[in-house]
Amino acid sequence: MNPALRLQRALQGWVVFGLLGFALLPWYFLQQMSLAEAMPGIWLGTGAGAETASAAVQAMHHGRPWLWSGLVGLLLCGLAVLRPWPARQQGGLLLLGSLLGLLGLLGSGFVIGAMGWAFVSLESFWGALPTGQYGMGWGAAVVLLSLVVLLGAALARLGAFRGDVFVAAAVVLCSALLALFVVYPVLRSLVAAWVDDTGAYAWGHLFERVATERVWGLGCVQGAGRCGVAWNTLWLAFLTATGTTIMGTMLALWAERGGTRLSKPLNILAMLPIITPPFVVGLGLILLFGRAGLFNQGLEWALGIEPGRWFYGVFGIWLAQMFAFTPIAFMIMRGVVQGVSPSMEEAAQTLRASRMKTFWTVTLPLLKPGLANAFLVGFIESMADFGNPIIVGGQYAVLSTEIFFAIVGAALDPGMAAALALVLTAFALAVFFVQRRVLSGSSFTTVSGKGDAGVAMALPPAVLRVCRSVAGPWLLFTVVVYLFAFAGGFVQTWGRDFTFTLAHFKTAFDVQMGEFGWVFAGTAWKSLFTTLSLSAMAAPICAGLGLLMAWLLARTEFRGKAAFEFSALLTFAIPGTVLGVSYILAFNVPPVELTGTGLVIVLCFVFRNLPVGVRAGTAAFKQLDRSLDEASQMLRASTLTTLRRVVLPLLKPALVAALVYSFVRSMTTVSAVIFLVTAQYELATTYIIGRVGNGDYGVALAYCTVLMVLMSLITWGIQKLVGQRQLGRRAASTSAA
Repeated sequence: MNPALRLQRALQGWVVFGLLGFALLPWYFLQQMSLAEAMPGIWLGTGAGAETASAAVQAMHHGRPWLWSGLVGLLLCGLAVLRPWPARQQGGLLLLGSLLGLLGLLGSGFVIGAMGWAFVSLESFWGALPTGQYGMGWGAAVVLLSLVVLLGAALARLGAFRGDVFVAAAVVLCSALLALFVVYPVLRSLVAAWVDDTGAYAWGHLFERVATERVWGLGCVQGAGRCGVAWNTLWLAFLTATGTTIMGTMLALWAERGGTRLSKPLNILAMLPIITPPFVVGLGLILLFGRAGLFNQGLEWALGIEPGRWFYGVFGIWLAQMFAFTPIAFMIMRGVVQGVSPSMEEAAQTLRASRMKTFWTVTLPLLKPGLANAFLVGFIESMADFGNPIIVGGQYAVLSTEIFFAIVGAALDPGMAAALALVLTAFALAVFFVQRRVLSGSSFTTVSGKGDAGVAMALPPAVLRVCRSVAGPWLLFTVVVYLFAFAGGFVQTWGRDFTFTLAHFKTAFDVQMGEFGWVFAGTAWKSLFTTLSLSAMAAPICAGLGLLMAWLLARTEFRGKAAFEFSALLTFAIPGTVLGVSYILAFNVPPVELTGTGLVIVLCFVFRNLPVGVRAGTAAFKQLDRSLDEASQMLRASTLTTLRRVVLPLLKPALVAALVYSFVRSMTTVSAVIFLVTAQYELATTYIIGRVGNGDYGVALAYCTVLMVLMSLITWGIQKLVGQRQLGRRAASTSAA
């Protein structure tokens, strides 16, 4: 088929798609029924009430004429694609129609709420509206999607994006999604810090909420009192980031350069924080150092020291975060250590530099980007961590827990939560930009297209001894903590009755034969099934969208590319608790009203884990020569065909990795969704936290064990499917560790 005719048919299809959504689908979000339940009544004409009617019916019969703007925009776009116009004329008409539809629908959505005008000034100017409107639903989503794609086509027909309609539509669509589900909620959350209880904006409200002794602890500076939660958070994040970076680097050097056979066990250790909920380590440490822990019991038995709560506080949180996040630093540093070119170290030794001098002047400087990334990840993970501070924090308050209690506590102060989220976001972004500044202007390239068959230099004996003496006991201690966390679900009552039992598993995952067949009688089944289904929905969307954005960043050039990339990676730079608060404040009122639904949890999963897909895709595209794309396009294949038949098959490892990582992280996340769960949509992690809050550690640890086994199977499958990177280097002989 002629490419021009194929494009014409595709654009006509998008116009028809939008018109069908306008005429047939419910315009507003269905709160009490699903789309499948509402559609038969709408099509038969028996259920087209104000709650389930389409936009056409809403505009004609329910007093919402502003919705006609969407139809007018679609009809103008239909006129533009009805026959072959010259490119610029068609682009101009498409631009007019798409902008008219988008601005009319989105503008009315933001200024007209459930009770009428959302702003008093508009009501005084235009008068009161007879009816308001609710949050947008499936019909609105279809119409807006069609108009966004047609807007991208309009820009391409006008000469932007080198006239490539697919690239233009993809950029506009991805930008719209990032604006709606990342930038808008974050800004909405931060702006809420200036709003008082009556809805008025003033700088004084922010100052009153933030400039308090509870937040900054002015007495701490004078040595007269405890530090505020802001300094507590920064101090803890600095300690955790420093400790995890140092320990992760030692483990990576020992695994890759120490002549040890511990490579595979260390790789398994590196995957533990990903496949387990973030507070599992805290639970394991409680079994060791809590009031009923073995350590305190041993002190009481040997020395008569009465068990106390010394473990709960900054030391307990730091230790739990060290165990939880060191393997992540190890994964980052291991890849960087593997990438150091042996030829550079051999060149230094050829110039008669000793192994120690080579290590300090060549190897270690080349690890600088990995060290900076590991520190950044550790810092942000510590600030975003909610599970460990809530479990082992005791009286040591941090920003993540303060935000939680501001939302769900007796005070119920969303403005205070937004103000604290602003402080937390400022800290995270400051570290993010400092890291970027430290690494800017330097080159650390060590892997190129040239062959490199050198043998990596072994660690100097002194460095190896330090790594073994520090990282070895830590590795053993980590295994002990995870074993305790695993074993805690198999004993009757930890610290009192160590009798082996499966009662905790039965409480959570009991299955019984009922009158009508098997019944999932355990209390944890509902949360497990809910978590599995929502994670399964989010994973393919997250992976596909992430790889599409990575392709746009790696293979196309367009204005605003830097802002596009920053928005795509923004959810990595802000803590999960901030994103959760942002979704609560942004999506509990029109035009997007999703609070309390499973959809808002899926969206949070998608955009919280989106940077993983973007980074995995970007790394994969750097390994693919552009000549592969160019050869396909020289054979007159369209961009979409090239992407589908040439690029995508070469990205299978990155696609599978993004799929599994986003699925596993969705299964085990807690900070981003702690505010979004409801009784209907309870997740595995919130169920576990609820059990811990009730002191039922046995059931909580039993559930953690099930999640660990389930995620281990998935991770093992992906490791076997993807395999390891091969750089074509000769391996040095190994000796026993």
